[in-house]
Amino acid sequence: MNSTEQLVLRKAVLSEVPAIWKILQDAIEQRRLDGSTQWQDGYPNELSIKNDIENGNGYVLTENESILCYAVIMFDKDPAYNNIEGKWLTDGDYTVVHRVAVSKLAKGKGIATKLFEKIESLSVENDIYSIKVDTNFDNVPMLKILDKLKYTYCGEVYLRGSARKAFEKRLI
Repeated sequence: MNSTEQLVLRKAVLSEVPAIWKILQDAIEQRRLDGSTQWQDGYPNELSIKNDIENGNGYVLTENESILCYAVIMFDKDPAYNNIEGKWLTDGDYTVVHRVAVSKLAKGKGIATKLFEKIESLSVENDIYSIKVDTNFDNVPMLKILDKLKYTYCGEVYLRGSARKAFEKRLI
């Protein structure tokens, strides 16, 4: 069995909040070290994670029960995406991905790419054929992943008062 087959994307549980928070803290620090303004204002935080999980939107990518990555995956429309300066590729249902954070232990192993591949499969299983995502202008690692996975830049959306680059990928 290769490592891809051992990777499991599943809903996070509340008992995992401390482990997820550690991964997010490392990601927040990495954004800071990269000179990014993203996540430098106290958000996300432990309460964000708890709310994500309670709302059924917090997911972890695990390998042998070890958490490698955290993301918010919503099979629901994001109101912030209604007002795009630009144009989305599609107008129908879509999956939204927020707050992607990879464990320091898994950095450089393509885990975020594998996460997005699993999200694509999960979306299709739920009869959703579009994924929309946004990121900060200066989040170079995420911009590279979106480019590699053939996401299309659609314009800008505003979240929490800040402009963000918005991307979409059609899955069929």
